[in-house]
Amino acid sequence: MKTFIADIFPKIQNYSQKLDDLTILANKHWVSIDNITTNKTVYIFRNNSELLISRNGKVEKAKWEYLGNKSLLIEIKEECHLFKHGFFDQNILALKIDSKEEYAVFVNENNFDESLNSIEKVLHQLNEKYLDSKSNSKTQSNIPNKYDEYPPKLTIEEQNVTNKQSEIEERQFITRLLGILIIIIILILFSIITNL
Repeated sequence: MKTFIADIFPKIQNYSQKLDDLTILANKHWVSIDNITTNKTVYIFRNNSELLISRNGKVEKAKWEYLGNKSLLIEIKEECHLFKHGFFDQNILALKIDSKEEYAVFVNENNFDESLNSIEKVLHQLNEKYLDSKSNSKTQSNIPNKYDEYPPKLTIEEQNVTNKQSEIEERQFITRLLGILIIIIILILFSIITNL
């Protein structure tokens, strides 16, 4: 399996599905982006942890296992490879080799055609779909964006920070409001006392 160095995957991580969503991964045919013009290699992750690898129609059986912590173990011919989550959506799967900045890149065979048959074309599509659409939507906010269905997903930590910021802002608002009410009560009391 050929690997690539690509800096786009960390940039689009917020748009990625979780690797533990095995319904997207399993029982689909993932075409490896390597020597795709001469050889077609298809990986089929089956629900029973069996991995079928078809190279130009010749099938080899292997094993795969989701280990949790965004990790995937693939065993091919007594050799095990540990992969980490790189990027994952309905069309493209990028698995990062553990402890390296290299990715094995796959395309969902249902969407595989001449438009996604090289790493350059895959990276171009990802850039257009996720990065260019983000900058275009800022400059052309009144034009509907066909990628609006892919909002960035917040991690639990980001959600917690956002929630804490909202709580702090709410407390500050309540404190200001109470301060204003106290000032109004003091003015009313002062007015009553001076009129007596």
